[in-house]
Amino acid sequence: MGTARMLTSLISLAVIFAAFWYSRNEGHDVLENRLQEVLDAMLKVEQQYAVGEVRIAVGYGACKDLFVQGSHLLGRLTPPQRTAHYNRVQSLTQLKEMYALFYSAGSAAERFVSNETLFNEIVEKATGMDGVYSAVGGNAPVMAARFAREGAKVMLAARRTPYILKHLARDIAVVGEETSGDDDIHLIIEYKAGESWGPYQSPRANRFIVHSDQSNPTLSTVETFSDHLHSFRPHLLVVGGLQMMDNFPFHPGLRLDRLKAVREQMKSMPLSTKVHFEMASFTDHDLLEGLVEHIIPYADSLGMNEQELPNLHSMLRYGNISLVADFNPRVAAMLDLMRDVFGHLGTLRLTGRRLTRLHLHTLAFQAVMVATDSAWTHTLAAATKAALTANRHVCGNPEISVESARMLMDDGFTLSEEAGAGRVMFNNQHPVSCWKENNGKLEVCIAPVLVCTQVRQTAGGGDNISAAGLILQV
Repeated sequence: MGTARMLTSLISLAVIFAAFWYSRNEGHDVLENRLQEVLDAMLKVEQQYAVGEVRIAVGYGACKDLFVQGSHLLGRLTPPQRTAHYNRVQSLTQLKEMYALFYSAGSAAERFVSNETLFNEIVEKATGMDGVYSAVGGNAPVMAARFAREGAKVMLAARRTPYILKHLARDIAVVGEETSGDDDIHLIIEYKAGESWGPYQSPRANRFIVHSDQSNPTLSTVETFSDHLHSFRPHLLVVGGLQMMDNFPFHPGLRLDRLKAVREQMKSMPLSTKVHFEMASFTDHDLLEGLVEHIIPYADSLGMNEQELPNLHSMLRYGNISLVADFNPRVAAMLDLMRDVFGHLGTLRLTGRRLTRLHLHTLAFQAVMVATDSAWTHTLAAATKAALTANRHVCGNPEISVESARMLMDDGFTLSEEAGAGRVMFNNQHPVSCWKENNGKLEVCIAPVLVCTQVRQTAGGGDNISAAGLILQV
């Protein structure tokens, strides 16, 4: 009797396990089929648009990025007892406290290390670790490389060092001082989603960047760039790398002089040349205020991530800085911020320019907003390509695999009154949603990102994504 009861129990357990196993695998197949359906629809859109004969000029600067896993470099050290923010890094304790702050928020950040001895010691330690590798870095060269890869003719403002000239694509014209000196090193400390460091846990994969760069903050290539810009006749001028000025110890008045030099370069462009400014992580109030006054009014287009948009909005609306934002924000909340920024910057200025394009890149989605009376075209294709590029870059593979991807975007989001209210629901067959609002004056497209789950590299993601979106709209 006892044996029969035991046998019955074992059979019941086996049935329950089989049902659970089948249900789990069936659910997995359904999810994978959905991702494949979304991917196929987006690839179909991408394949319909080719890059024409486009000339793009990109500034400023370049460096040597050294990539290391945070779990190898800092994860083996005792975690700090608290998190804290500093404008500059002066000690190892400050580095650990600030890394813990952004690590636990899942936010990207970049900081200047004023203690050069400390920085050299950290780089030396990182260099000897397993898996460390280097690449040409900086907003400008990373965007330039993406533009060239997509078929544009590209000119880059950067110092012509042996390392830069060797590792950049040969078809990128590098304009700047030729030097045999060492490249400035930027240490890219990468971390993965779900990693733990003592009491701290990372909610998403991201990076924390530190440098002790003495040359790129001064934007030394601006004047040389000017000598070649007008003969190059670019369709698009991209301004990037200005975050290198953030909290750098300039002599009084020098930073403002360099900002004005960039402003004059932007002003010198004919209105037929579009101008794009790529935002970054800015924590220096005076610098961001200077950008709002001297740089942003001369740009037609802005690119930024989910942390940089609230920061810019906070400066425009309240005159202050916001250090950390939601790493996975809701679509509707970000659209409201984008509309408000457009409201501030979309009015024609004496410069002859106004904001006519805004590209927000987040972990879960891409949002592109353009003025319908502007020359920006193919907004749906731009949002689509940007979203596909996000996966390709982070996974380090041109072929997108749904087996190493997931979707985090909202299944639906609310539209504003200007857009006719109501909700936009996600559609697998037409995953990129586009509509017009504000009496037809704005076009908005939202594309889901197939978020890479096998992360190879997050650094440079925003630059690749922004460039991929721009290339189809120039």
